[in-house]
Amino acid sequence: MADYIPIFVHLTLAVLLTVALLTVHAVLGGRFSAGAAPRPHPGQAEPYESGVWPVGSARERVPIRYYLIAMLFLLFDVEAVFLYPWAVNARALGVFGLVEILTFVAVLGLGFGYAWKRGALEWL
Repeated sequence: MADYIPIFVHLTLAVLLTVALLTVHAVLGGRFSAGAAPRPHPGQAEPYESGVWPVGSARERVPIRYYLIAMLFLLFDVEAVFLYPWAVNARALGVFGLVEILTFVAVLGLGFGYAWKRGALEWL
């Protein structure tokens, strides 16, 4: 039974925090009541982002080149994720780890060279 004390404490704190946040919302917000429809402010229906009012339609097609750049970014971001653990344990891995990571980087370098040669990085 003593093993469950942390769970009970955690659940109690979660319930107390939930009740406290709902109480603060009811007191400060003034709109919290069961079954009542929210009263939106007219300004909430206006599209506004990053300090600029929108110009034109938001339903424009995204150029396909954006997806290519996004995929290349993900590829090299994953490379960084794999390089970090190797860098932490480079001494323990020794020559075998060095050969493995050089092979990994070489394959990604070949892919990068291929993408560059095919014009994937052109911003036209």
